[in-house]
Amino acid sequence: MNKSNEFLDLLNINGNQYAYLSLPQLALNNPYVTNLPYSIRVLLENLLRSEYLGTISSDAVTQLAAWGTPNAPDEIPFMPARVLMQDFTGVPAMVDLAAMRSEVARRGDDPLKINPLVPVDLVIDHSLQVDEFGSNEAYTANVSKEYERNSERYRFLKWAQTAFQNVRIVPPGMGICHQVNLEFLSPLVHDTVTNGQHMLYPDTCIGTDSHTTMINGLGVMGWGVGGIEAEAVMLGQHYVMPCPDVVGVRLTGSLTEGTTATDLVLTIVEMLRKLNVVGKFVEFFGSGLSSLSLADRATIANMAPEYGATMGYFPVDEQTISYMRQTGRPEQTCQIAEAYFRAQGLFVTADSPEPVYTQVAELDLSSVKPSLAGPKRPQDRVELAGMKIEFEKALTAPVKERGFELAEEHLADISEVAGQGYKMRHGDVVIAAITSCTNTSNPSGLVGAGLLAQKALALGLKTKPWVKTSLTPGSRAVTEYLKAAGVMPALDALGFNVVGYGCATCIGNSGPLAAEIVDAIKAKGIVAASVLSGNRNFEGRVSPHTRANYLASPLLVVAYALAGNVTVDLLTEPIGMGSDGQAFYLKDIWPSQKEISDACASSVRRELFEDEYAKVFLGDEFWQALQAPTGDVYQWDSSSTYIQEPPYFLNAEGNTQDSINNLRPLAVFGDSITTDHISPAGSFAASTPAGVYLQSLGVIPANFNSYGSRRGNHNVMMRGTFANIRIKNQLLDGVEGGYSMMPDGSQAPIFDVAMAYQQAGTPLMVIAGKEYGTGSSRDWAAKGPFLLGMKLALAESFERIHRSNLIGMGILPVQFLAGQNRESLGLTGTESYSICGLSQLAPKIQLAMKAKQTDGSVKTFNVLVRIDTPAEVDYFRSGGILQMVINKLTTNNA
Repeated sequence: MNKSNEFLDLLNINGNQYAYLSLPQLALNNPYVTNLPYSIRVLLENLLRSEYLGTISSDAVTQLAAWGTPNAPDEIPFMPARVLMQDFTGVPAMVDLAAMRSEVARRGDDPLKINPLVPVDLVIDHSLQVDEFGSNEAYTANVSKEYERNSERYRFLKWAQTAFQNVRIVPPGMGICHQVNLEFLSPLVHDTVTNGQHMLYPDTCIGTDSHTTMINGLGVMGWGVGGIEAEAVMLGQHYVMPCPDVVGVRLTGSLTEGTTATDLVLTIVEMLRKLNVVGKFVEFFGSGLSSLSLADRATIANMAPEYGATMGYFPVDEQTISYMRQTGRPEQTCQIAEAYFRAQGLFVTADSPEPVYTQVAELDLSSVKPSLAGPKRPQDRVELAGMKIEFEKALTAPVKERGFELAEEHLADISEVAGQGYKMRHGDVVIAAITSCTNTSNPSGLVGAGLLAQKALALGLKTKPWVKTSLTPGSRAVTEYLKAAGVMPALDALGFNVVGYGCATCIGNSGPLAAEIVDAIKAKGIVAASVLSGNRNFEGRVSPHTRANYLASPLLVVAYALAGNVTVDLLTEPIGMGSDGQAFYLKDIWPSQKEISDACASSVRRELFEDEYAKVFLGDEFWQALQAPTGDVYQWDSSSTYIQEPPYFLNAEGNTQDSINNLRPLAVFGDSITTDHISPAGSFAASTPAGVYLQSLGVIPANFNSYGSRRGNHNVMMRGTFANIRIKNQLLDGVEGGYSMMPDGSQAPIFDVAMAYQQAGTPLMVIAGKEYGTGSSRDWAAKGPFLLGMKLALAESFERIHRSNLIGMGILPVQFLAGQNRESLGLTGTESYSICGLSQLAPKIQLAMKAKQTDGSVKTFNVLVRIDTPAEVDYFRSGGILQMVINKLTTNNA
């Protein structure tokens, strides 16, 4: 009998009896459990239940109960209750599962062995592009184009929905995955029949998008993982993770008049990045929590990837249950959730004792100032009061200091916009987008923006004509409460019409700028700007034509659309001229906290959420009309330019060798190379390798769509690897874009260089600086390099998810030892590298690397192998997670 049987308890709720694994019972013999951070307690319940089900040993429970002591475990076998996907990551994941079924069938085994054992929710939200804007017809036009571009992908997903069990698809146009997860998908507590009785347990979730952490605001433990890891979990494998430190953030006070949840989260991002919480849990506590709505908490949790944490957790309290009711969850669900969390000691009240954390940071909410972040990274906060000065500094600052390196004589450059009657200058805002689940999930930010627009319109203020405006709500309920608040007409009048429901500008789908504006930008090298309420502003992500990109609250997005340039000091200079010629300032149109809260109280109603989410799985007429294939094994179409069977199972023997010899660097990079740099999601030009390839198949440039939408076709994605227009390969002098050096020393696109080395049988690697792979959870940032022939990545440090993804594809991540880097070791990247000792591979082992110079001399140095757990050793030896899983599930392991 499992030891956990003794911790099985019963709970009576409204006359119904439920079983659960009791943490208070566990604490009777382990009193330290009551001092654990709430997030660790949720993990502990997860292990207790896995032990009860017989999938792990009781030792794992005992060790985690000793978290924070020397007896704590090195790793934890976590089994999440759900997997969440969006379509950019969901399509390739489903393609992988379909490919695994094909491979199992080829091995003579039952393809139905490949099926998700864990429930999967896939929300189609990343494919919407803002082609049309500024009119009430924009929504219909954009949706029509979305289906025109993506119907092949969508038909594949409809096949997956019927071919695989435990898969639910939320069709396009229903909302953004994280907001839909927050407002609807999460039950907070699951009720399943186990061993003949109803059993309750907390909702937990991993997602194939890094902002899965948004659900932490609801008290649900979850975070983003690589798509490859998510697929393994779907197939019944535990997600094996290092035992985390937990940083407690004590919040005190309350936000002052004029500040928003966006200002708060940008402050937290800056603060926690400096504290270095990478790979750690962050848990928020303190008296200040009572002043934050659950939507405010979700805004903070959403941006955990930006502050580097695995998650940003808010324990369950009264606010949580109130939000469940407000967003239309059934009353029975709410009552079960509250009773369960109280019984487990997981419900926070005013007199709950503070847990013991690894370390504690503090933030007084009253110290938060109105802020933006940019121009190139979300952690680079700029106070609104200093925006003008900071942007002007950035114009001349070196690129390595996140500047634009303009010469003094070009600072005053002005460019004529043909036929429009206005000119462009540095700092002009050409994109103003209310976008992203980060902020569109927050009624105070959205309603506040609407009230600001209403006041601006009443004074006769107008959006500047060079600004591309858009509003992409994260759920249809948002549109309904904006209508109920009476602010939608004003937003429409200023050009912030609803253009669709999806990530849009936040993911890089900002759509085209007017040709005459692009020409003007290019003519004089204008540093144009975007202002968006998103979470990412990395180089080349928002638009190829906006070199400066700033994250801001929805209210400031509207304000900068009115001002038209980021050098307008909104606190001291007029935001614009009214209809009577009078100058008006931001303070003249900024709504008060009371105005915002009153408007939200009257408009954000439970029935709006109930009505919209009652039809969330039905889809619109476009979705319902799609005809999907049938059958258990997908019938691959060799003529498809969107969906192709990937060649992941060619390396059936895995990585069993003792050494990798004669590695040649495909690229040498500096710090903060993001997954957007490695595998961009946005549009691409006809002259790129991907563009040339598609044209060879008869696809015209107008139908290229985006890299993100083509992730089901490895032929496109290989050609898009390292193809970001702003990436800089230091093997070349001053060259921007996806280029490298051929074996003969000539310059060529990275794809062509990789193919030349692959044909010669030469393994490849990359060398990078700090934070290699930061940014979005993007499995193609590992799949693409794998298919190019990359065997190893050498960096000063790795971002958590990307490191895992590399191992998941059988690529070895190795790290310079502390105090060393490429420069200190005198490495240029022109050397030939070797690493040996892989037969003795163990977590965080040090191995010797040799760099053979062109003159024949050899430099030897030690590196830290960033394989952190025994499970990751198995993944790497198998050649990747998918190979390991398929070998386990099939009887023929050839």
